[in-house]
Amino acid sequence: MPVRISLDELLKERGMSLTELSEKVGLTLANLSILKTGKAKAIRFSTLEALCRVLDCQPGDILRYSDE
Repeated sequence: MPVRISLDELLKERGMSLTELSEKVGLTLANLSILKTGKAKAIRFSTLEALCRVLDCQPGDILRYSDE
C-alpha cells in the first residue's frame, strides 16, 4: 500500500513507548501495533485526531504517501 504510517519515528522522537501512547490515546496496544506495522487498512478521523493531540503533530506527520 502506498500510504505509510510513520508512528515509529514519532514515538522515537518523543521518547514514548507504544504502551504509553496506547494509554494516552485510549486505544488497545493491539490496534496501535497494527497501525505501527502498516497492516491497517483504514484509520478513523477520531483516532488520527487523538494521535495528533497526544503526539503534538499534524496528520501529515503520521501519514505519508509513497508510490515506491
